[in-house]
Amino acid sequence: MAKIARKTLLKLYEDMLLVRGFEQCLEDQHRRGNVPGLLHTGLGQEATLAAIAHALRPTDCFFPDHRCHGLCLLAGSPGEKLMAEIMGRATGVCGGRGGSMHLADKNVGNFGGNVVEGAMMATCLGPALAWKLRGEKNLSAVVIGDGTVGRGEFNESLNLASTWKLPVLYCMVNNQYAISTHVTEAHPTANMSEIAAGYQLRTAMVDGNDVMAAAEIALQAADYVRSGEGPFFLEFHTYRWQGIFSGDIRDPEEVRRWKQDLDPIRRARSTILGDGLASEDQLSALQAKVAAKVDEWLDFALQSPPPDPSTALDHVYASMEVFAP
Repeated sequence: MAKIARKTLLKLYEDMLLVRGFEQCLEDQHRRGNVPGLLHTGLGQEATLAAIAHALRPTDCFFPDHRCHGLCLLAGSPGEKLMAEIMGRATGVCGGRGGSMHLADKNVGNFGGNVVEGAMMATCLGPALAWKLRGEKNLSAVVIGDGTVGRGEFNESLNLASTWKLPVLYCMVNNQYAISTHVTEAHPTANMSEIAAGYQLRTAMVDGNDVMAAAEIALQAADYVRSGEGPFFLEFHTYRWQGIFSGDIRDPEEVRRWKQDLDPIRRARSTILGDGLASEDQLSALQAKVAAKVDEWLDFALQSPPPDPSTALDHVYASMEVFAP
């Protein structure tokens, strides 16, 4: 595998710090009652999200899942507007209407998530077909979890994308649990790419907590898709520290092992220090810079008003008026 440049590794490290700081802040605000509804975080999956973001271009589009706050952030959406959106404020990227599970921002190619996990596997085909018909070298990326494999859209999407050779990058975030069901209790294999391979498309697996390896293979997969050869199914093996939502309980020993031994940020920090890419003081300063940035975003969100009730019907339909009877 080719060496990732010093500045790239440090950038990926900073990206992971940003994602974790952002979501830890959200968790704290959720406990305080400032985040409406459920909150699904990707704590522990930062390397996977940083790798996917690293492979995307501004002209691509992507479909995030429940735990992709970090991907939306790294793709270019303003952090303060994402924070405000998740907290249901009028200054959010969707005017406070989307919340945590429906983040969308057309300015960065974010076509939005869906509370129905797996539904994006159908909708991601639309932009992909458009890219192909126009002859444009862009891709449609969709983030899915191992639990999605049990849904009909999984099979329908892979079948059509492979048959038509559509430019779709399937980002399988295999964090081992669908709600509370372990992957081996729901499927005959723990590797979802082995199931996807039956649809005759290119597949690969990578340690999703090794940010260097994940970023490298994500770039290769994206280049393959843009070449016109068809879709690519890239499986990231990772782990989410929490249950299905913030506050849900996981096995303490299992979580401890992933936090202590396999934490992607700890691993990247160790590599950076071991290779002399930065000093302890430099990394501490970077962490302080990230924390200050997240604090600024939080202040913006807390000071923002909720949506005006009189605008409740705005943006419901495109190019048409809604009249009361």
